[in-house]
Amino acid sequence: MPRLSRRTFLKGTAGVSAMAMTALSYGRVVGANDRILLGQIGCGDRGCRAHMGGIHKHDAAQNVQYIAVADPWRVSRENGAKLIKEWYGRDAKQMASYRDLLAIKEIDAVMIASPDYHHTTHLEAAARAGKHVYVEKPMAMRIDRLLSAYDAVKQAGVIVQVGTQSRSQPSSFGLRALWQSGVLGKASRIEQARNGEKPYWYHYLKKDVRKEDVDWDEFLMDLPKRPFDANLFSGWYGYREFSDGPVPNLGAHFVDLVHFITGATFPTSCVCLGRTSTWNDDYHFTCPDNVEALWNYPEGFVMSYSSDFGNGTGNRLDFCCDKGTLKMEALWGQATYSELGGPHRDGKIRGEHRVEPIECPDHFLDWLQCLRSGKTPVAPIEAGLHHSIAVLMAMQSFDSGRRTIYDPQKRTIVEG
Repeated sequence: MPRLSRRTFLKGTAGVSAMAMTALSYGRVVGANDRILLGQIGCGDRGCRAHMGGIHKHDAAQNVQYIAVADPWRVSRENGAKLIKEWYGRDAKQMASYRDLLAIKEIDAVMIASPDYHHTTHLEAAARAGKHVYVEKPMAMRIDRLLSAYDAVKQAGVIVQVGTQSRSQPSSFGLRALWQSGVLGKASRIEQARNGEKPYWYHYLKKDVRKEDVDWDEFLMDLPKRPFDANLFSGWYGYREFSDGPVPNLGAHFVDLVHFITGATFPTSCVCLGRTSTWNDDYHFTCPDNVEALWNYPEGFVMSYSSDFGNGTGNRLDFCCDKGTLKMEALWGQATYSELGGPHRDGKIRGEHRVEPIECPDHFLDWLQCLRSGKTPVAPIEAGLHHSIAVLMAMQSFDSGRRTIYDPQKRTIVEG
């Protein structure tokens, strides 16, 4: 892609609404001298491998460069800085706190791959600093912080892409087109089972984390202070203070994909049950290894998500409709549809058919292109709000043992 001049950029974005690009964010891009400068908040496996690696595939064509990294762990910071030196021949600015990174005036946009508990804090601070944002899912663990971050983004007008990258798959666009054709009819139940022989959080445990290398207070943020714990720091995916487990962490992809395909937004009610059935050990993880959530949607279907990490069989993703059934292999696998099971099947589907993919930019490229054009990304802040409300309803039901109900007018989750 040819280099965009400042004049061309100004011309191309002059008509963008305040929702997409306010004077604050508009000024940030102009100050970047035609090159979009990025900062990475969170430099673990997701930050360095997925975010930075995913951007690097497009950085030359999109005229993008990383210049700074922030992470409470010195080792992760240095890993991110090493990539910047290797790719761009420049020394990266390194800091433990996101606050210091957001204070760098040259940075136009940030990518957030911090622990789940940090997402809304980092997102809101980035928006208030006038930075465009790519933020990982689940976008929130508390509804008050979700709404505060959402409102800050809308007020600032920055461009946000939420990290539900299953939207940016050719198969997902093909599924949405199939759904919109009406050939499957009306859904009664949409379900996913995502199982495994061991919880994913064990994979992240590290034995080489030293207290002197970690800004422990930065990691804890506003949680109660306690002595340094290497297992808590590296295995945070398995502890409820930092992550709520499979429903929001894995299920958010499924929830968001259902929203993308069907056009649904908020569930009306939810129930969720689970427990630790298999993995009781000395790590004392608090996220459930066995859980199931059920949501009612105003469109008339029930959505189900479950994970069992005590047995790896039974994975599926099905759309059960009155004119047929749509089946996928896991989340990003091949999708097929047939008239199987449809009580109102009308002969328009005969036999099993492959869902044809529709080409689209990958999730990172879509975001970068929107930073240039001011257009809305494929997974905007509204998509993050929608999936977050769904998983927050589930976890509140899990904790209380009661059904939860969402009121979109009051923006509240109540039990009833």
